[in-house]
Amino acid sequence: MNPRIRLWLVAVGGAGLAALLVAACLRLPDFGGDSHPYGDRAVHESLARRTANTIASVNFDQRAFDTLGEMSILFAAVVGVVVLLRQTRDEHRARPEPAEVAAPVRRYALLVLPVALVIGLYVVAHGQLSPGGGFQGGVVAATALHLLYLGADYHALERIRPVGLYEVGDALSASAYLVTGLAGLIGGTAFLANTLLPYGTFNTLSSGGTVPLLNAAIGMEVACAVVVLLARFLDQAVEIEEESGK
Repeated sequence: MNPRIRLWLVAVGGAGLAALLVAACLRLPDFGGDSHPYGDRAVHESLARRTANTIASVNFDQRAFDTLGEMSILFAAVVGVVVLLRQTRDEHRARPEPAEVAAPVRRYALLVLPVALVIGLYVVAHGQLSPGGGFQGGVVAATALHLLYLGADYHALERIRPVGLYEVGDALSASAYLVTGLAGLIGGTAFLANTLLPYGTFNTLSSGGTVPLLNAAIGMEVACAVVVLLARFLDQAVEIEEESGK
């Protein structure tokens, strides 16, 4: 395929997408109006299944299949990075030298690390109750670990970040999401239907049926995925060198 054909394909596809977006926007309710049919239905379903956070109900109950697609994109990105940034035959690993870290940076990073990690886990655990959830909390928890790289050195980070375990954790958490959905089929309902567990008491950690399970699976998947992604890019920047020494 030559560049001219590619340009035409991009132009045609872009024009079609633009037309669809314009058509969709023309049918939106007026800004500031009192008619919110989708929002009203989403809130009603969230309360009916005792999920205090409507966004979590949308993500992991009403549109849990869409969230599976989002998780699959992240998982595919991790697989792609692992494949593309793997060590090749003309590369070798050079152990990085310890870097000097300013005392205020060291103190601040080591002080904030456990706080940020607990906040990330808290956001995941309370995803069905308050703003946040698995996506947000997973990113916070994963990046919190890397404060050790800023406050100490790369060796310290490697000790708490065995990449192989996080790769396994990423696969297991993605599988847990799928298994929860398949359990609904085995139970005689729809894939990812929120019918397996009792909905519990409203505004408690055990409320929402399968929402907390799916939220936790996403939190673990996102945390492991971000750790693996950062690990591969850091390896390229810090450890892996070409045979010529570059």
